[in-house]
Parts: sequence; C-alpha cells; structure tokens
Amino acid sequence: MRPAHALIDLNALRHNYLLAKSLSGQRALAVIKANAYGHGAVQCAAALAEIADGFAVACIEEALELRAPGVSKPILLLEGWFEADELPLLVEHDLRAVVHHEEQLQQLEQAQLAAPLHIWLKLDTGMHRVGFSPVEYADIWRRLERSSKVASLTKMTHFSRADEPDTGRTEEQLKVFAEATEGLDGPASLCNSPGVLAWPAAHNDWLRPGIMLYGATPFNFAQAQAEQLQPVMQLESRIIAVRDLPAGEPIGYGSRFVTQRPTRVGVVAMGYADGYPRHAKDGTPVLVGGQRSRLIGRVSMDMLTVDLTDLPNSGLGSPVRPWGNGLNASEVAAWADSIPYQLFCNLNRVPRGYLG
Repeated sequence: MRPAHALIDLNALRHNYLLAKSLSGQRALAVIKANAYGHGAVQCAAALAEIADGFAVACIEEALELRAPGVSKPILLLEGWFEADELPLLVEHDLRAVVHHEEQLQQLEQAQLAAPLHIWLKLDTGMHRVGFSPVEYADIWRRLERSSKVASLTKMTHFSRADEPDTGRTEEQLKVFAEATEGLDGPASLCNSPGVLAWPAAHNDWLRPGIMLYGATPFNFAQAQAEQLQPVMQLESRIIAVRDLPAGEPIGYGSRFVTQRPTRVGVVAMGYADGYPRHAKDGTPVLVGGQRSRLIGRVSMDMLTVDLTDLPNSGLGSPVRPWGNGLNASEVAAWADSIPYQLFCNLNRVPRGYLG
C-alpha cells in the first residue's frame, strides 16, 4: 500500500478545545466546518461529544452529516440557510442558524414552523463580508425579539485582523460592536481562534475556536497561548527512492532546483494530489526520521524530493513527516505563501487513521 497517510490525534484535539475553554471559562462552539478542516468532522465531533458545548458548521449539509450518526449537541449554521425550504429541517434537527441578510429575515417571518428557532444575528463591524450594518442592527434585533418564530437571540460578529494585534483594527471592531449592541440584552459571540488566544477582553459568552482546535497557530509570530497547542494531524509518508547526484544537476519539473554540491536526493510518496502545496518553495522544512530536512525541486502530483545529504542514516523506507509533531503546519504554509487552513482543507486521497 502507498505509505502516504494522515494520523489524527484525538487526544490533542480535546487538549486544544479545553485550552480554548480555559482561557476564558466561557462556552465554546467547536468549529468543525469543511470536514473539520480536513480532519474528519464526524470523528472529531464524536471525540469532543463529552466536553464540547456545541459545534459550528458552514451549512445544513454539514450539520445533517453530524446528526445522522447521533451527534446531539447544539449545532450552529454559520452561513444560516440558503433557501426557505431548509427552515423546517432546522426545526426537525434542532439546528441554530446565523441570520445575516434581509431575505433570511423575511423567509423566517413568513415560515410556518413547528417550533421557534435559536437565531444568531450577525453584525458587520468592519469585515464587510456578511452581516447587518451597525445602523440597522438594533432595529432588526428588536424585530426578531417580537417574533414568535424566534426562541432566543445571540449577538455575533467576526474579526478580520485579530491575528494582527498591532493594527488597531480589532479595537475598531470592538468599538463598533459595543455601540451597535448597546442596550440589547442577550449573549454575544465575537472570538474566532486568534480572538480566543489574543483578545481576552472580547471573549464574551460564546467562543468559536476553529484552526486552533487542530493545533495550528493563526499567528505569524510566537504567541504564548498558541505555543500550548498540540498538532492534531500527523501527515506521514516514506522515502521510496534515493538518487546520488553530482553538483550542477537539475531536479524535477522546470529544473527549478539545481544541486550546488554532490547531493543525496530522497523521493517521497507525497504530492499535490494528496494536498501538499505545489507552490512550496525550495527549502521548505520536512522531517525525515525525525530530523529536519528540506524540499528541493518542484512538488509533483504524487511525489516530492528532499535533501538527504546531511542525513546519512536516512534512506529507502525512512519515515517522512511533511507536518505534525516537530513541524507545525503553520510553518510549512508560510513557505508556500499559504495558511494552515488551506493545507488541512486541501488534504485529499490520503487515508486518515484516528488515535485516542
């Protein structure tokens, strides 16, 4: 069997969720949209079932995937519903929903529902993606308060630059949120992962940890709380061929890398069809037998090449870890001008195994 695989450490997942909770003492929705960022939503939900206050996903399809095997905790649809005919399903499966535009409001008000819904009302505090404007927010909140279709209301927004704490942008968003929601009674949810880790004053009633659950830092600098995260995914493969090349020899497509010295090259069964970033630069770190090596040459569909010259004990069959313990996916992503979110979500073809 091809050696490329991903091992998902569910104990690390639980550790990271409990870390998020410990930083505030508030309730937290574990964000497991996009198949739990490539880690397996059903398996991750089952692992967190005893400790999580609830879950957040993008859409009703992802929520129903969790309800089918018996996940019973509250589930929030972060994009709400897309068509009015989804509303009865929200009631049937006890799903919470974000409301972020006028058409959703009208659909809710016109719907014939067997029970009222738990609504999270989105405020656009400056990300300008979805949500109601600060000027209209209070009126819409009161409109929903009067509706028999609404069981409860939660205020929410989303930070655009919480991972860049020195920009002043998060302070601006917090000010907008405070002014727009003044006098509106009810719980609030503001913090994504960088908010949880770096903005304790914004924690409020509900946290929404996402990337931090999977052990990747959202920051491009060392951050004390993020240093406590444990990688959940161990992406692993093996050396399947070894080449000894003299100086001056090109490697891979486009001859991007040319050897500057006699070089021992290891070929790894891992490529962009597996989700490894094709745009990873020469020098991108890779662990071979637990020791740091580097990518040399362009990533192919099924293979990549690494430098074994300074690792004399490595060779055919040596274990390779593109990311995981000892090499955070955030570091690898930076070498590919990407982010760990994309690396995890792009994981494809690689079979997943679960530990813990």
